[in-house]
Amino acid sequence: MSFSNNNNPKSTYAWQTLHRVGGMAALAVLVLIPIQMVVFFLWPPPNSVIGWFTLFQDNALVGLLDMDLLLIVDYLLLVGVFSALWASLRRANESLMAIALILQLVSTATYFASTVAFEMLSLSNQYGTASTEVERSTFLAAGQAMLATWQGTAFDVSYVLSALAILIVSAVMLRGHHYLFSKTTGYAGLSAGVLALVPPTAGVIGVVFSIVSLVPMVVWLALVARSLLRSGTLERNLLPSK
Repeated sequence: MSFSNNNNPKSTYAWQTLHRVGGMAALAVLVLIPIQMVVFFLWPPPNSVIGWFTLFQDNALVGLLDMDLLLIVDYLLLVGVFSALWASLRRANESLMAIALILQLVSTATYFASTVAFEMLSLSNQYGTASTEVERSTFLAAGQAMLATWQGTAFDVSYVLSALAILIVSAVMLRGHHYLFSKTTGYAGLSAGVLALVPPTAGVIGVVFSIVSLVPMVVWLALVARSLLRSGTLERNLLPSK
């Protein structure tokens, strides 16, 4: 459903603070992405429970970062980004933007259900102080269950839902002709969303898709951040003088 006044800056002026928050959140995600890549390549995640326990005991911070500690922050920041996008694009298509925001919120909640970074740190500490083989075996079994949860159904669902949210927002950008967002922003979002439909848990192809998707994702976030941060100035300049 489209609205003829979707380009009315006065109608969105009240959302200026949210736009700025969303823009700053998008910039923060941009800063975190290269950090996550550096951690991934310098300290590749272990492929066994023992490997994870050893990593946590050697360097707890690296263990937490390897277990996607910064991705938790990313998801929280993206709530701010999508809230600002909803405020900016809601008049272009209220129904689709509401669906996109809901999908991202559900994606965030689902991801939190899959994260086990601090649980693994605790199990690692308990494993290190265990005095019998029975206790060690118990903690190893618990650690294996945690790893299955971390890369399980909840994570995959969260990943795909977020990709769908990006696709919907980008489609609205392209169809809504909003004065804040260019077609380049929309096409970058579509590219990132399509590539992100394949979760990194889907074998080698999933890892390749997740890495390649970062290129259009960085472009999309940068353009979204620029548009949201300048929205207040544009809206103020476009408002009729009293």
